[in-house]
Amino acid sequence: MTGRDGDGNGDAGRAGGRRSRALRLAGLALTGALVLGVGSAGWAYWHLDDNIQSVDIDNALGDNRPPKPVIMPSPSASAALPGEALNILVLGSDSRSGEENQRLGGGDSSGARSDTAMVVHLDAGRTSATVVSIPRDTLVTRPSCPRPSGGSTAVAHDSMFNNAYAVGGPACAVKTVESMTGVRMDHYIEIDFSGFAKLVDALGGVTVTTDEDIADDDSHLRLKAGTHHLDGTRALALARTRHGIGDGSDLGRIGLQQKLVKALLDQIAAQDLLTDPAKLYRAADAVTAGLTTDTGLDSLGELTRLAQSVRGLSASAVRTVTMPVVRAPSDPNRVVAEEPEARKLWESLR
Repeated sequence: MTGRDGDGNGDAGRAGGRRSRALRLAGLALTGALVLGVGSAGWAYWHLDDNIQSVDIDNALGDNRPPKPVIMPSPSASAALPGEALNILVLGSDSRSGEENQRLGGGDSSGARSDTAMVVHLDAGRTSATVVSIPRDTLVTRPSCPRPSGGSTAVAHDSMFNNAYAVGGPACAVKTVESMTGVRMDHYIEIDFSGFAKLVDALGGVTVTTDEDIADDDSHLRLKAGTHHLDGTRALALARTRHGIGDGSDLGRIGLQQKLVKALLDQIAAQDLLTDPAKLYRAADAVTAGLTTDTGLDSLGELTRLAQSVRGLSASAVRTVTMPVVRAPSDPNRVVAEEPEARKLWESLR
């Protein structure tokens, strides 16, 4: 028989039992944490993926579009790099109804407009990009477009460019751009007022230098000439400012928008979002909540692959230009494409 003062096997057994129970409890806790972590990650992915709205532009427009360029693969090309250039129509719109967009100056459900239009050209190696701004006051021939509710719009001559979105939504905006440029749009991305403001805030604001004082009663922005760090609301106001600078035309606003594009790229490059999951999630949630894309970019995986392909693209490698325009003979408050300069610009992106 063994008593309390025997060889110690009883105490050792009890200690071993306690350690075993502790290890089992630790294992259960770790398993639970992993399950919760995987579940949270799965919910976050589903939430971000579900945020994205999409439009089937390829189906809406059919085959009557500029052809995709045929790219012959280079024997020396790296398999890790994208194999073709991309042209993406990016619109900033006030099309989404809701209290937040109303507060920021957006439209309501009965009045959708595109405030900003840019064709983003990414080269095949993703080492450079060209961003071409299209003035919304440009007079164009708007082609017949499929209506979201059915039927088609009539061809319209001397129509303001941004009316295409108002009349026929994203598909008509894409068809109008392709008609006036001869360039196939591979993708479509639209972000609303609220989404843009939230993105800027999620990134910690943007730093922009203005060349002149700004006082715009419409955008409610007041800035002295110089360098400013702007939150989302003020950055959005800067993007919408036109009457407080220059001659009050859309061309002055485009210059401010191009500054913002560069500032956003600099801000993104300055932060390693991959090392800060919370900040990465806030930025992704901000972007996807206000986003509408074509069906080729309507999942978090597809957007992530596009983002990863341009990860090394610096602001200095992005050229921002405005489509060459002159005042319209029929209306001094409107512009038309200046030829042959505009045609040569679009040809360089095919």
